[in-house]
Amino acid sequence: MENRQDLVVFDKYNFKYKSQVEPSLFDIDLKVKKGEKIIIVGPSGSGKSTLAKSLNGQIPNTFPGDITGSCLIDGKDLLDSSIFDLSLSVGTVLQDTDGQFVGLTVAEDIAFSLENDNVDQEEMKKIVVKWAKELNLSKLLEMKPGELSGGQKQSVSIAGVLVSDVPILLLDEPLANLDPKSGRKTMELLKRLADKLGYTVIVIEHRFEEALLLDPDRIIAVDGGKILADMSPTDLLKSDVLEKIGIRRPLYIDAMKYAGVDISGYEKLGDFDEVEISPSDLAKIEGWAKGQGGKEIKKTNEEVIKIENLTFSYERENILENLSLEIDKGEIISILGPNGAGKSTLAKLMCGFLRPDSGKIILAGKDSKDLSIKEIADKVGFILQNPNAMISKTMIFDEVAFGLRVRGVAEDVIKKKVHDALEICGLYSFRKWPISALSYGQRRRVTIASILVLDPEVIIMDEPTAGQDFHHYTKMMEFIRKINKEYDLTILMISHDMHLIEEYTDRALVIGDKKILADTTPAELFSQSELIDRANLAETSLFKLGQRLKSMDALDFIETFIGYERSKR
Repeated sequence: MENRQDLVVFDKYNFKYKSQVEPSLFDIDLKVKKGEKIIIVGPSGSGKSTLAKSLNGQIPNTFPGDITGSCLIDGKDLLDSSIFDLSLSVGTVLQDTDGQFVGLTVAEDIAFSLENDNVDQEEMKKIVVKWAKELNLSKLLEMKPGELSGGQKQSVSIAGVLVSDVPILLLDEPLANLDPKSGRKTMELLKRLADKLGYTVIVIEHRFEEALLLDPDRIIAVDGGKILADMSPTDLLKSDVLEKIGIRRPLYIDAMKYAGVDISGYEKLGDFDEVEISPSDLAKIEGWAKGQGGKEIKKTNEEVIKIENLTFSYERENILENLSLEIDKGEIISILGPNGAGKSTLAKLMCGFLRPDSGKIILAGKDSKDLSIKEIADKVGFILQNPNAMISKTMIFDEVAFGLRVRGVAEDVIKKKVHDALEICGLYSFRKWPISALSYGQRRRVTIASILVLDPEVIIMDEPTAGQDFHHYTKMMEFIRKINKEYDLTILMISHDMHLIEEYTDRALVIGDKKILADTTPAELFSQSELIDRANLAETSLFKLGQRLKSMDALDFIETFIGYERSKR
């Protein structure tokens, strides 16, 4: 590695946006060699996105500002290079996939850069087919972007970059909209591209445990616009850096620490499959687990949503068939399954955005077909996966206040409710900012705040933790649990986030094959390998750790860990 070419060189690099008083990046010294695999982590607002914009030329070409120091990308000086110049060296996959789509079909979108380069038609088809097969997109090539799930859109965006054969791949939150199984495949693919074909891969990601499957050479920890650490995964996991900047460690590391295991002597930490835990430490973990109490499962009988024999289809085929479901007041439920299984469709049906072909959705005793969209919205709040599809105002305060103003709420009441919601969502200090100045993750929190102020009976959240750092994720989820307990608010969360499902939900609904495959507890779910595979999830490091214990069932171990985590809150 030492003799490889430096493809990225930041030397005392500083950057300040024109609209800001203080710099967003300070004294960045960073070198990335050809073929390296790098993960960049940090809380929201830490400077990760600004660093990425400097890598692909958006700074200073699209986002002007003051630059001192130097930045060389593949030998090109950032200040002397256009976005086009740098696009020949850096292929970027954006977190906001809708903003990256340019083709009328999946095939056209993947082929876009090839068309710009005047690649021969037959050769173009071969390349598109190759990458579509690699990313499991072959059956989607003729579909339109609007027909794709969020995860499918992310995969198409990645394919569109991979066809360009640039030396550097820059991916901003590539796992945000992917189910765990697809996320694992994406990380494994990126690893192969670096290891076998010599690509340099730079990944910005909040889903840290899954990102470690990239087998990164280094992890760059960023906070406050500065590089706090540049370490190997093992050294970083042994340090307290992640805890300081609010990034969640892999769950098996937490379990080891809870049990009093000294991890300083371990030579390799990261992907759990490659971690060799000593028999004595396994015994220590088992002893800790057996010394903990069980967890209490909430039970309720007051029904708020009842679905009877629901069938719904788009033009091409049925998405859901004869689905029946009962949801009780005060439950926190995760809805999960493969991308495209119908999870978001089910949510839109419950909110009245779509109407069933047949069957009933009963809300608080009333058939939803007899209710208007507004009447349903007073009972059920829906937070979309893509925040840009919900935002209609320029300023943050006005966006969160919009629903209250439409309902004629007094302005003094609006001010207090909006401020409270922004505080909870970690956005109070930005209350006077324009939404355009926020990151994608911060925009998600704005949409959550805009629903919370309306006091609905049921909140449906589509991938609520995507793009959020662990600090804001925890703060939000703790708030959700608080209002759930105090007001018996029913929470449904469509999610691929294994941590969220394990730690915060009482019940897991697995959707697949147009029906409900399972209705069970999170611990039961993560102890069933076949069901995990059908749901496009992945076995957690926690379950794998439980499997290594000699005299304790993996299910009991997961339940113990979940109970301990909840007792700490």
